[in-house]
Amino acid sequence: MELEPLDPAASEPPFEQLRRQIASRAARGELAPGTRLPTVRALAAEAHLAVNTVARVYRELEADGVVVTEGRRGTFVAGTAAAGSADARRAAEEYAAGLRRIGASLAEAHKLLDACWPGALQGGGS
Repeated sequence: MELEPLDPAASEPPFEQLRRQIASRAARGELAPGTRLPTVRALAAEAHLAVNTVARVYRELEADGVVVTEGRRGTFVAGTAAAGSADARRAAEEYAAGLRRIGASLAEAHKLLDACWPGALQGGGS
């Protein structure tokens, strides 16, 4: 799997950069449903991350329904991953509408989302 380089100087930890990259590619259909992903060790070597970091990426992607792990067979893009972009848009619209209803500003919405995003404030890197 060809990865975009991870930016160690970015405010987003490498773990989240990799998780987002795989989820985005699956949602856009660049990683078709059923595509087998590299092993944890192979992806860790390619991304220059610790094996445990990549294992965590796969666990979170599986919890989000982006990938499925089939034991020794490997990890595959889930069949419903292509619906992710429509689902994400709908979730964003609901979030924005709810915050507008209570009078929150866009800056406040960003701040709340950042505070609630797993790993965003803990620095969850490699």
